[in-house]
Amino acid sequence: MVVRVERGKGQKDRYVMLSPKLLEILRDYWKVRRPETWLFPGDRARQPITRDAVGKACAKAHDLSRLSKPVTPHSLRHAFAVHLLEAGADVRTIQLLLLGHRSLATTAHYLRIATNKVCTTSSPFELLPRPAPTLPPPAKPQYF
Repeated sequence: MVVRVERGKGQKDRYVMLSPKLLEILRDYWKVRRPETWLFPGDRARQPITRDAVGKACAKAHDLSRLSKPVTPHSLRHAFAVHLLEAGADVRTIQLLLLGHRSLATTAHYLRIATNKVCTTSSPFELLPRPAPTLPPPAKPQYF
C-alpha cells in the first residue's frame, strides 16, 4: 500500500510505502483526533504540520532515547532506505517510492552504506563442501 505525500522534501509530491501495521495505528489516531482537513494538522488553522514541527518532534524523541547519533527526519528516511536495501529491496523501487530521487546516482549513495552488510554476509558458496585437493602428477627427474 502507498500514500501520497504532497509537497514533501524539495516541494515534490511523491508516493511512499504504508505498512498495514502503520495503517491500523493511523486509523486509531484518526478515530480519536478526527482531523478535519489534514491527517497531521499544524498549529495554524487548516494548515498541515510544518517541517519545523516534525524536526522538533524528532529532537524530543532523540533526547528521550539518549541515542548518540542524531535523529532527524532525514536520518530516519536514510536509515529506512538502507534497511530496505539490506533486506533485498530493489534499488529502483526505493528510488521512486521512498526517496523520490530523480537520479539513480543519488540513490546509489545508500548502496555504499549497505555494502558493509554485504561484505560481512557469507556467500552461499561457503556452504558447499570443499573438494579434495587434486595433486599435480609427480615431476619427472631431470638429469644433467
